[in-house]
Amino acid sequence: METIIEIKNVTKTFSGKDQNVEALKGINLEIHKGEIYGIIGMSGAGKSTLVRCLNFLERPTTGTVVVEGKDLAALKDKELRQMRTQIAMIFQHFNLLMQRTVIDNICFPLEIVGADKKKAKERARELLKIVDLSEKENAYPAQLSGGQKQRVAIARALATNPKILLCDEATSALDPTTTKAILALLKEINQKYGIT
Repeated sequence: METIIEIKNVTKTFSGKDQNVEALKGINLEIHKGEIYGIIGMSGAGKSTLVRCLNFLERPTTGTVVVEGKDLAALKDKELRQMRTQIAMIFQHFNLLMQRTVIDNICFPLEIVGADKKKAKERARELLKIVDLSEKENAYPAQLSGGQKQRVAIARALATNPKILLCDEATSALDPTTTKAILALLKEINQKYGIT
């Protein structure tokens, strides 16, 4: 299988006033194209830090993160921004823009990359069908349940056709039934679109 993400000897140390906290120490990992890979551990073990190192939202203190054969540390800012369109992320607390409708939230990453507005709306409507929220297109996040908000976040993450979808505790704020539905949706997306 083709390796899509390779982490070599990654460490991450946070420096504080009184002490340094070593969040990651000597992490080595290979993730192959199309795999679903889970990172589990106790609270404070560095799971979110590791996930954020995979797209360089957090830069490792030492070590290498290689995505699709590219060392993220070697990329210029513009190249890194471009690479991040292929590495989407779903956050624990949805991170939706409260003043924008559902469809406008989904269009947001496409606006950032300069996509045509009409094509962006078409793409957003496709994604709303995939996440089964077509009827909520003009609703605002405050009008949605937690599960619906997470479905919008998933649709938004898929807007730029990423090859990799990072989920940082994407179901921790949801009830067990909704969690099961979101995990089933993520599995379906993985199988249907081959997203790692």
